[in-house]
Amino acid sequence: MTRILPGVFAMAIVVVASNILVQFLILDGLLTWGAFSYPLAFLVTDVMNRVYGAATARRVVFIGFIFGVVCSLIGSQIMIQGDGFEFPAVALRVAVGSATAFLVAQLIDVAIFQRLRDGAWWRAPLASTLIGSTIDTALFFAIAFSGLISFGANADAEISWAWDVVPFLLAGPDAPLWVSLAVADWGVKLTIALMALLPFRLIVGRMTQSN
Repeated sequence: MTRILPGVFAMAIVVVASNILVQFLILDGLLTWGAFSYPLAFLVTDVMNRVYGAATARRVVFIGFIFGVVCSLIGSQIMIQGDGFEFPAVALRVAVGSATAFLVAQLIDVAIFQRLRDGAWWRAPLASTLIGSTIDTALFFAIAFSGLISFGANADAEISWAWDVVPFLLAGPDAPLWVSLAVADWGVKLTIALMALLPFRLIVGRMTQSN
C-alpha cells in the first residue's frame, strides 16, 4: 500500500487544486485555471500504471474519485451571492458531470494503456490520454451543461447561462456557450497530453530506478 502513496498524494493534489482553480476564469471566461491542472490526473494515472500496473492505477483513480466527490459536496454547500440571488459554488449538474467524467475517463485510460503497454514507450500514455481526455470532455460538458440532458427545472436553471448563444470561441459563428467551453477545454487537454510525455518519461525512469 505504501508504494502507491506518492500516486495517491499526487492525485489528491491535482483533484483538490483543480476544484479550487476552476473558480478562476481566464480568456473572457472561455477557460479556467483548472483546465490546466486537471489533465495532470492522466499523467498520474499513467505513471502508476507503467510502474505498478493497471490494478494499482485503478486504486489511485478510485481514491481520486472519492476526493473529487468530497470536493463537490463541500462546494455544493457553499452559497455565492450574485445577480440578486444565491447559488451553490458547485451546481448539481456540474458535480455529477465531473464525477462521472473523471471515473469513466480515467478507467478507460487505464484499460487503453494496459492494452498498449508493450509497444513504444510513448504510445500507451499518448493514446490513453488523448482518448481518455476526449471522453472526459464529452461526458462532462454533455452532463454538466448541454441542453440534451435535464436534471429538473431547478438544476437546469443553475447552469442555464451556458446555453447563451455567443460567437464560437469568441470569434466564430454563433453557438451555445457550452460548446465553446468544451472545445477550448478539449484543446488544452490535448496540448497537455503531448507536453506530459517528457515528464512521464522522466518520472517513470526515476521511479523504476528507485524500485
